[in-house]
Formats: sequence, structure tokens, C-alpha cells
Amino acid sequence: MSTSPTISFIGAGNMASAIIGGMLASGVDAGRIWASAPDDGHLQALRNQFGVSVTTDNRYCAQQGDVIILAVKPQIMAAVCRDIAPVVQNTRPLMVSIAAGLECATLDEWLGGGLPLIRVMPNTPSLVGKGAAGLFANDQVNDTQKATVTQIFSGIGSALWVEQESSLHTVTALSGSGPAYFFLMLEALEGAATKAGMNAETARALAIQTMAGAAEMAARSEHDPAQLKRNVMSPGGTTEQAINSFESGGLRELVEQAVQAAYQRSEEMARELAGKD
Repeated sequence: MSTSPTISFIGAGNMASAIIGGMLASGVDAGRIWASAPDDGHLQALRNQFGVSVTTDNRYCAQQGDVIILAVKPQIMAAVCRDIAPVVQNTRPLMVSIAAGLECATLDEWLGGGLPLIRVMPNTPSLVGKGAAGLFANDQVNDTQKATVTQIFSGIGSALWVEQESSLHTVTALSGSGPAYFFLMLEALEGAATKAGMNAETARALAIQTMAGAAEMAARSEHDPAQLKRNVMSPGGTTEQAINSFESGGLRELVEQAVQAAYQRSEEMARELAGKD
């Protein structure tokens, strides 16, 4: 792979747009980026926004890329992969999939086999540059290729590698689905504050800033979450009473059950998408 690889996106939706924006912000030349999608109007808007090259021809787009990022929905991935397989079997690019659930072996089979392939599980905060992505590489991927993909996804947040592909089910259950868990907490905090007499707009603003501030403190601190929690609490104080209520209500057990349910569904989806059920 060249030191400045050309990146081709097959699929140009919100996540692809976020990744492209992050790449450009980190100094990647727009002339090294291609994108394909069925809707030419959408592609022209993408070109006007970012200055990247666009086409409605997936095969042509794939032919341009040293790295090909598969950014289409899992349900149409098989058709897309089989369509570009003759091209990528000839050019041998690094393949990167951001589709949830589809395992490397399944993708590799659809692409004709034997290609370096990386799976990435990003999450929706990537759209605002605060994503958390889990990454896994098959045995065909070399260190230079891993570094390239790390750089790409670091442009929209954090990019962390896992050693076992099965760990991506945990990534899905933790950071992939995780934003919805925090939105639920935000919803609950706002509801509780309004019941206590505060107007909803003020309650939401305070809850959002509190969550953002707590996350930033955790990111900067050398302490683990348990210690950070204790630092807020004082004996017999308001925080202690609230935490005791959470603990006696089984919050930890509920979180464990929720993550496990998401993990199991991720496994089921992988089998369904591969046609194994």
C-alpha cells in the first residue's frame, strides 16, 4: 500500500460522511477519497461539501481504492460484495466493513476469499466526532494497514482493537448500543426533575451538561469509576442516598442483563445475516 492510500467508500450515508469529514479534518487530501452510492443527487451534495470524487458505479469506485470501506446496510452487503468481488480479487485492496453483525469469514466468502479485512464497529456519536469504535483484523492484515485504519477512525473519536472477533459482540452491546442507554438515563433524569417541579428545558440542559461533565472527568482522571463516585459522595449526604436507592433497586443487575441481551442479539444477527439460521 502506498504511504498515501486512496480510500473508496461503497455507500455514502451518515456514517461514511462522518468518517470522510474526520479524515479531511486530520489532513487527508480530498483527492484521495472516492464514494459511491445509488443516488447521484446525494453524491453531488457530498462532493460539494467535501470535494471528494463520486460515482454511482460501485465497481469503478472499488477499482480506485487501496482501502475500500464497505458502508452499506448489512441486509444488502452480500449483493454489494458479490458485485465488486471480481474487481477486488484483481486489485487486492484492504477491505474494511462498518456493518454490524457480519463476520470476517462471511464477508471474505462474498468477496471471493483471501483478502485482508478489518471489521469496525463504530457508534452514532461518531457523527459529532466523539465516537468509540472497536476494530478487529483478520490474519491477512499487516501492521501498516492496521495503522492506516486506526488513523481513519481516530478522526471521529477513539479506535480500540480487540484480539478476538467475538469481542465485537461485546463492543456492539457496550459502545454500539451504549448511546441509547445514556439517552434513557437522560430521559429518566429529565422526567424525575420535572416531577420535582423543574421545567423540562432546564432539566434537560442540566442533565446533558452533568453527563458531559462527568464523562470528561472520567476521561481525564487517573481514578476508576468507583473512586470517582465516592469522591462525589459524603456520609449521610444527598448523593449517598441516591446511590443507595440505585443499588437497592438493582441497577447493576439491570445493566448486566441489558448488555447480555444486546450481546446475544448481536450473535443471533450474525447467524441470520450469514444465512446460517
